[in-house]
Amino acid sequence: MIHLRSDDEIELLRENALLVSKTLAEVGKRIAPGVTTRELDRLAEAYIRDHGAAPAFLNYNGFPNTLCLSVNDVVVHGIPSDYRLREGDILSVDCGTYYKGYYGDSAYTFAVGEVDAAARQLMRVTKESLFKGIEQAVVGNRIGDIAAAVQGHAEPFNYGVVREMTGHALGRHLHEKPDVPNYGRRGNGKRLQNGMVICIEPMINEGTQEVFCDNDGWTLHTKDGKRSAHYELTVVVRKGQAEVLSTFAFIEGEGGMEASVI
Repeated sequence: MIHLRSDDEIELLRENALLVSKTLAEVGKRIAPGVTTRELDRLAEAYIRDHGAAPAFLNYNGFPNTLCLSVNDVVVHGIPSDYRLREGDILSVDCGTYYKGYYGDSAYTFAVGEVDAAARQLMRVTKESLFKGIEQAVVGNRIGDIAAAVQGHAEPFNYGVVREMTGHALGRHLHEKPDVPNYGRRGNGKRLQNGMVICIEPMINEGTQEVFCDNDGWTLHTKDGKRSAHYELTVVVRKGQAEVLSTFAFIEGEGGMEASVI
């Protein structure tokens, strides 16, 4: 079932989206060589609870932590651990909240210290592909228009677009229909309607699109061991231009890419 959210519901979703966005920024301040991913997870849980919300991912289908923390070749769903971040790592931080009966969900890939030029390009192109997708999240378009925009921006760089994981709608449940793939054809899929709230989240690999799941049942790796980047924002489908509920501005400042694209 596809839900069209009321203005009141969208305001509650916006509250969650802003809390998730601020949590990502707080985590980002602590990311540095030598810090463990478990430390970052504890920080996020405390920040979310201090603001009256609950971590959405904690115990979701058995996931053991507040954050998905995915380093280098981990695409998504990395489990926090005693791994100490190293100079040159890239780290995807995926965060969710539950507040006043609704959910928030957003992700950002951070550089740990100084990273090489190839990592910087992967992160830049993945984030650009997110905003290309957001541009298509308007009334009258279809899910395939979002998917094709993401794929069409990433693949000319010879990057792999992950097929197994997708974006999704968001509301009273963390994952609702429709799914929002990052690959597809224009004009295909569900038609976008005013008030649909969706999470667009490109997962783009430096090499092959192929992935495999670790023995823990969660951690998704690139098959060739190359790096992966992941960005996610929550948007409302509107006429003419999508309404973006979450934001990277707390991480990047008001002059970041987001301000220049949307």
